[in-house]
Amino acid sequence: MSDNMSAAGHPRRWQILAVMTTSLVLVVAGVSSLNLALPSIRDALQPSNNELLWIVDSYALVFAGLLLPAGALGDKYGRRRALLIGLTLFAAGALLATRATGPLFLISSRSVMGIGAALTMPATLSIITVVFPREERGKAIAIWAGFAGAGGALGLVGGGLLLQWFWWGSVFFINVPIAIVALVAVVRLVPESKEGEERPLDPVGALLSIAGLAILLYAIIQGPENGWTSAIVVGGLIVAIGLLVLFVWWELRTEHPMLDPHYFQNRRFSLGSLTISASFLVMFGFFFILTLFYQFAQGHSPLAAAVRALPFAGTMVVVAPRSAGWAQRLGARVTVTIGLLLAATGLFMFGFIEVSTHYGIIVIPIILMAAGLATLMPPSTEAIVSSVPQSQAGVGSAVNDTTREVGGSLGIALLGSLLSSGYRSGLDDSLAGLPEQAAEVARDSIGAANAVAAQIGGEAGARLIEAAGQAYTDGMRLAFWAGALVLAATAATIWRAYPRTTDVGAD
Repeated sequence: MSDNMSAAGHPRRWQILAVMTTSLVLVVAGVSSLNLALPSIRDALQPSNNELLWIVDSYALVFAGLLLPAGALGDKYGRRRALLIGLTLFAAGALLATRATGPLFLISSRSVMGIGAALTMPATLSIITVVFPREERGKAIAIWAGFAGAGGALGLVGGGLLLQWFWWGSVFFINVPIAIVALVAVVRLVPESKEGEERPLDPVGALLSIAGLAILLYAIIQGPENGWTSAIVVGGLIVAIGLLVLFVWWELRTEHPMLDPHYFQNRRFSLGSLTISASFLVMFGFFFILTLFYQFAQGHSPLAAAVRALPFAGTMVVVAPRSAGWAQRLGARVTVTIGLLLAATGLFMFGFIEVSTHYGIIVIPIILMAAGLATLMPPSTEAIVSSVPQSQAGVGSAVNDTTREVGGSLGIALLGSLLSSGYRSGLDDSLAGLPEQAAEVARDSIGAANAVAAQIGGEAGARLIEAAGQAYTDGMRLAFWAGALVLAATAATIWRAYPRTTDVGAD
């Protein structure tokens, strides 16, 4: 793209934004829609518990590990080209997944989708930063961020509708026609852009970042499964930290780093990354816990549980585009702090939810939390991508996406662990009189407790269901209040350390 066009903006930039948000939602919804299909996949493919875990996590592991190198490749060889290849691989992996006859085939297919997602996601944001002029860029990024937050909820609803009438493979197959439409639109509308100078690639930095992030994600994922003090988790965390420290050391010394660590000296860049990590830590953990609450504690179907996420998506899409204007008037520091405190308030209110609480009450903290996240995400994303040179827009976008994925995985692991701890503590007193094996199964999760209660039947089974529901809300309270504390602490950090400026795009 020429400098003149970049300054004035691409004439079809708003159409391009629609294509970018469609591609983004495709990638984000690919995670949440699968979660609803897991019971059907378990029945059809008979995976072990470990295989079922990797059907979910193979995507996230490959996706997060490859984001930084994929962003750098887009910068060097063309962001439009990276997007086209990414969408093609994503669609191919989804099509392969529909043909899976065993767990390993499905895990491999999900990994292919992860490669495609890693090429797609940073390309969408970096293309937006190139085709929009500076004065419109904040609003465009705000719309992108709104759909990034809403995509998970939209994936839940779409997956629930498909599973109501079709087989489990439909949650993968639906990606194929959407990806084809996006591919055609990219070819017709999106201009090619890449860094102007010829910079050599940084293969050592790429390998160190891939290995460090992949092992870090693996250790986080295995934490709740194996225990946080197990050798594989502690060893994995030590190795991951060592590799990431080595990555920073290498990037500081190589002539052409893939990601210059000096960017983190810019407080807008580093604090924007912190805010995105904290918000997605809470949001991913929130959806994981709340979806189980709807289904196992309140007894809703997967579709009914998914529909209850729609107010979250709607609030994100409505509020996020307005956040850029608030940041311009109030300053990013004030806007992000308000967003964090709003989200923390909503999450704190969830601590008072009981199994019998009506949805009309539950939806209030959902809207509060969504409004808070929609307020803070756009200026935080803008802070990251505007702090790097436009020639490295893909890497800047990849940093934003990596903080999302690492934060999200950590959120599910940590808040899920707190949920389990609170649940088991709350349930123990209600297991007296049960056979030891049945009590141990019930202690594992609320879904397992409901299954044991169905086998027992009668008054004893009803008491176990009631006790498990109450214990789940005890664990939910512990997890959500911990999440609220994370957001409040982040708000205090932003208020104290964020540069005081009314211009969201200023350094």
